[in-house]
Amino acid sequence: MNKPVLPVSSLSLKLPKADRSIETYRLAASPAFPSRLEGTLNRVAFSAAHVVSDSMADVDPWLNAAVDWDRTIAFREHVWDLGLGVAEAMDTAQRGMGLDWPTSLELIQRSVRAAKARGHALVFSGAGTDHLAVEDAKNLDDVIRAYEEQIAAVEKAGGRIILMASRALAKIGRKPDDYAKVYDRVLSQVAEPVIIHWLGDMFDPALRNYWGTSNLDEAMDVAVGVINTNASKVDGVKVSLLDEQREIDMRRRLDKDVKMYTGDDFNYAELIAGDAQGFSHALLGIFDAIAPAASYALSRLAAGDAAGFHDVLGPTVPLSRHIFKAPTRFYKTGIVFMAYLNGHQDHFNMVGGQESTRSTLHLAELFRLADKAGLLANPELATRRMKDVLATRGIEA
Repeated sequence: MNKPVLPVSSLSLKLPKADRSIETYRLAASPAFPSRLEGTLNRVAFSAAHVVSDSMADVDPWLNAAVDWDRTIAFREHVWDLGLGVAEAMDTAQRGMGLDWPTSLELIQRSVRAAKARGHALVFSGAGTDHLAVEDAKNLDDVIRAYEEQIAAVEKAGGRIILMASRALAKIGRKPDDYAKVYDRVLSQVAEPVIIHWLGDMFDPALRNYWGTSNLDEAMDVAVGVINTNASKVDGVKVSLLDEQREIDMRRRLDKDVKMYTGDDFNYAELIAGDAQGFSHALLGIFDAIAPAASYALSRLAAGDAAGFHDVLGPTVPLSRHIFKAPTRFYKTGIVFMAYLNGHQDHFNMVGGQESTRSTLHLAELFRLADKAGLLANPELATRRMKDVLATRGIEA
């Protein structure tokens, strides 16, 4: 299974540099990754998927979310075609940054229906407490009831659950026992094993001191204790701390039946490849932007071609680190920009007006890194669209 390579590109465009100069950037040769899975996978791999905003809706984006449902579901079909699962209504879909719970529930219902229509394609969906305003959370029972309400709604839709971290719990929970009480109660009620999501505060500052402590070693002790105590109710845990060694340490402490899903958008290649003591599966926001390369790389790993896996996935890491650079919570802008460059949507608008959270220089460097990693599916289209965006920001072709 050889990876075809397009001829060296003759395309070029003017891109801004950090010193405020403009360079003529010539595109590199671009690998053409398959648009469907070739072979098999030996890792469970989810892409946390973005939503496509409805740019023609008469709404105020900061106040109301308008979703282009056809394009949003079409993107999930693209992910499923590549053999990846969809992690639905998560932070990549701007949950809590433009996407409210009612719209999230509609997204989950539509996505679950689409998955079933494809013979039960893999989809897990986020259930949290975000319909409970943090200031309205007075005690742990409020948090538990909020979790129960969303879990019931997702299960009624026929969905599997990713148990999201709770801003309300981060406010109310003062000690590890508070977290154990909430998770023990909630997990005892779920119909099927869930994926627990530990999201670091670099992704969401409101989650600081999660698990009842500011000490990450102590927080891991609490998380591992909760998970292993409830192992029969836990499919796996997704860790998004951007700390490779902490994830490895935690992975080695988990119950043997609990999967580790890497959420480390800086070090995913090494964590997925693993070592003699184990490996991580994947639940990654960056897989939205690099889905064809991720699918191909994972198929090479399953075929025993570790070198091929790293040859394909390794060049995507600089792009991911750029997209997820601090302030990390603004990474969704880069994810959606990649979808726009690659033709998955016809505009660069986002729910919540979040397209404005990254600079022109950031987007220009994203373009360079995507090109070098072979992630521009149609270089001509991507170049034209990059020029259009630059023109709106005062840089003419």
